[in-house]
This record gives sequence, structure tokens and C-alpha cells, in this order.
Amino acid sequence: MASPRRTTLNDVAQEVGVSAKTVSRVLNGDGPTSPATRERVMAAVERLGFQPNLMARNIRVGGPDSTVGLIIPDMGNPFFGSVAGGIENAVRERGLTLLMGSCADDPERERALISTFLARRVSALMVVPAAGAVHTHLRTARSNGMPVVFLDRPGTGLTSDSVVSSNRAGAREGTAHLIAAGHRRIAFVGDRPSTLYTRRERLAGYREALEAADLPYDRALVLDGHTEAEAADAVQRTLAGPRQPTAILAANNFAAMGTVLGMTRAGRRDVALVSFDDLPFAEVLEPAITTVAQDPVAIGTAAAEIALARLDGDRTRARTVTVPTRLIPRGSGELPPPA
Repeated sequence: MASPRRTTLNDVAQEVGVSAKTVSRVLNGDGPTSPATRERVMAAVERLGFQPNLMARNIRVGGPDSTVGLIIPDMGNPFFGSVAGGIENAVRERGLTLLMGSCADDPERERALISTFLARRVSALMVVPAAGAVHTHLRTARSNGMPVVFLDRPGTGLTSDSVVSSNRAGAREGTAHLIAAGHRRIAFVGDRPSTLYTRRERLAGYREALEAADLPYDRALVLDGHTEAEAADAVQRTLAGPRQPTAILAANNFAAMGTVLGMTRAGRRDVALVSFDDLPFAEVLEPAITTVAQDPVAIGTAAAEIALARLDGDRTRARTVTVPTRLIPRGSGELPPPA
């Protein structure tokens, strides 16, 4: 009995009622298409189980198992660079090459990159999900045996392996550390959107620590800081206001850098600070920054090990690996409240 015919680019185009060139533009993200057209094309790709082969020549030379794809939100964030280093060290030992792309935390760009990596026949796919991204379009690849591992944040719409930090426990420990130093008004500076997994978990840990100490949760002390500049502005405004905090939990490295800048602009050296994420310059400041340190290399290594185990035939249920954080007291988190 003959094997079923492989779905082609033209099949997708005919299904949607557009040209094959339009389908190609959507999959490669290299030309103007309307959001409605992109949505229809990607729905047809999933419905038909289309697996594009844009790298046929490379596949003939190197085989479909020679590369691993990694999609991150931001190439400029050193955290994700360290994650990539952990992955690369692990897969290199198996003769695999890491391909990496940045989606700028845009779900559409993430989806286009995923299509490109699948077209290149990567042997495994690792994704730090963009805020608001849904991954139902990966179900076909996943059911066909493609290892898919989400890092830092779980995926949405797809049951698959994940590797995350102990976000809630780490934020709870950092906040409790500030409370133990005598602080009762502690601000939280976090990323946007508020639905982002890491922000949500770290905010929950912050609230749990307040509740455990019988301290009220004040929404006015929860500040948004998606970028360093936004965090700096928010902190500077809050420190100039009538309901000033005596301590701050910065929920990521950019928020921490912005918090330091905002305190400097406000001329304040008496505000205690704990950063969720270690910083390259944490030890050279005065006082040095107390951090809840993640282990991005361990996150990358764990994700690679899961993907390699799946390639070796592991068919157990999808699992989530949680990499613990570590509180590093250095001085800024031990400052007492002003008299």
C-alpha cells in the first residue's frame, strides 16, 4: 500500500485561497501579510499537518538531526545568553549545533521563527514563550516525535516539558529577608504584562511573604517596569510621593538596574533593595546588591538534557523541572528602615 502523499506548500495555498508565495511569506516572516491572512495560513498548516522543507539541500548534507533550535525574547538580556550557553554545552557533546533566534517577545514573530526552525528540520525545539503566545500550532510536530521544551515560562495550549526557576519561593524568600530587616512598606517592581508567568509567580511570592508577616498588600506599591527606563521612572516617582517604601523587591535584572538608577536620581541611599536575578555589577556598588540568584546555565542544561532524552526514546509524560534560586546577602537587602 502506497504511503500517503506529503502535504505541499501549494496544498496549503489552495486550502486558504491565496498564492503559494503568500504562504511562503507567512512561514518565513519575510514579507507584508495581514494578521487575518497569517491566522488563516497558520490554521491551515496545523490542520493539514504541513511540514515545510526549506532546507532540503542542507538536510541531505547534514541530516535532520544535526541542529537544535532555541527561541528567546531578547538577545540583549544576559540571562538568556547564559541559558543558551547551558544548552550549547550540553548539545555540543552530542555533535549538535544550536540555532538561536529572538522574537522580541512578539507572539507573531515567535510563530514565524518556529515555522522557520521546523522547516530547517531541527531535531529539537526549545522556546522561551513570548507573552500572550499560544502553542497549539506545535501539536502536530509534538505528536510526530519532535521534542519541544519550554524554558523560563511554561507554554500555553500544548502539553510539553518545561524548565523554570523557583520563582514564587525565591520572591517569597527575598521579601521575607527585607521584612526580617525591619521593613513594613516594601515595593514590588515587575515586568509587564501582569499576566506574564514570571511576574505573576514572583508577585504571588511577594504577597505570600507579606501575608505571613501580617503586613497589608498595598497595590500602590506594585510598580511596572518592563524596561530599565520604565523601572527607573516608576521608582523615582514613588520615592518622591507621600507613601514612600523603605525597601524594594526588583523582580528581574532590568527592573533591578532601573531601580538603582531611580534611587540614584532621587538621591536615596537609604532604601533597601533585593533583586530577583543576579547582576554583573552587583558586588561593585555601594552597598552591594543582595540578590535572589537564578541559575540560567542550569536551566539551559536541564532543558537540553530533557530534549536529548526525548531524542533517545524517552516517552514518559511531560514534566516540569524547577531549578532552585539562592539568596545572596551583600548589603543592600540588609539596610534597616530609616529611623
